[in-house]
Amino acid sequence: MTPPYLAPLRVPDPQALPHLQELCDLRAPYTLTPDSVRLFDLAMQEINAWHRARNEFWRSLTEADPHAAPPIPAAFFKRHETLSVPREQVAVHLTSSGTSGQKSQMFFDRWSISSAQRMVAFIFDHYGWHTPQQEVDYLLLSYEPQRNLKVGTSFTNTYLCDFAPARHVTYALRCCSAAGDTPAHEFDPFGSIRAIERAAADAVPLRIFGFPAFLTAILRRREALGYRPLRLAPESLVFLGGGWKNHADKQIPREELRALITRTLGIAPERIRDSFGSVEHCVPVVECPRHRLHLPVWSRAVIRDVATLAPLPHGRRGFLHLMSPYITSVPAHSVLMGDIASAHPAEECGCGAHTDWIALHGRAGVSRNRSCAIAAAELLKGRA
Repeated sequence: MTPPYLAPLRVPDPQALPHLQELCDLRAPYTLTPDSVRLFDLAMQEINAWHRARNEFWRSLTEADPHAAPPIPAAFFKRHETLSVPREQVAVHLTSSGTSGQKSQMFFDRWSISSAQRMVAFIFDHYGWHTPQQEVDYLLLSYEPQRNLKVGTSFTNTYLCDFAPARHVTYALRCCSAAGDTPAHEFDPFGSIRAIERAAADAVPLRIFGFPAFLTAILRRREALGYRPLRLAPESLVFLGGGWKNHADKQIPREELRALITRTLGIAPERIRDSFGSVEHCVPVVECPRHRLHLPVWSRAVIRDVATLAPLPHGRRGFLHLMSPYITSVPAHSVLMGDIASAHPAEECGCGAHTDWIALHGRAGVSRNRSCAIAAAELLKGRA
């Protein structure tokens, strides 16, 4: 079984985007070379020109300097729709929020969504997580799919199941609305515990994907009910993404969560990885075996001063500005996130990756903006 995301992929216009094609064809996510740096810079020039020619908003934003890629606040996409392709070319429409509240509306043409999926495939392949001959069980700590559901995390966790054949798939957030209704979900800790026990009893690897807050609640519920520690199959994998948001009072350090997983499920720490991403910047940023969030070659980060937006050196904290030329459907190739972060050189990790890594230090300020994790975390109220 070969995921379609590993198949060759062609940019919308090979004459206009030749270097973007070359950059996104790079299969080694953490091998930084002078050539890959050059390709990134040239691809950014190409995508700037692409959006200037097709998007009035981006054209007006860069009128003074056509070669600039000014950062657009992620919050912009919660209030505005701006496309660089005809609407009929939109293949996927995703949002950042689960049920209500402000949502980032992100639109992807076939190239953009397929390119982002292929990046995930390259990373899974790099770490040996593409195992087409090994059947596994899945526990997805995200929304059970429904026809009207467009949440980005549900979309992501569903296609992550393509990298190993599924024996059983269990969703922690079960759909509880009738067909045709507005999607509604309910946290199901007991079904999640049953999925864990079944995989252990059958000696089948278990892959757990999704929100860390839900996994913490499930494992603590399991301990409170008196379940004994398990040793799941060594090929089991925990791949987490999303923050704790309005359950920050229940948040535990990542080191403590990894220790909880290892203690209760017997999964080795190097098989427990966190990740960072959003619908505004879909390039996957995944922890290495030493639990550092290395940027892949298709992405670049600048840390910006919270007062002046001036770029900061390694080790300093500021706004996280992420860039990637992959997206042709929306001018979201230069996004200022609402996260406070710091950037660090590859050699401060020593895992073998050549690319810088980022450390996240929380969200900037207090906002009403909702994300997938905020909406999902509300389902934990009274159930954790």
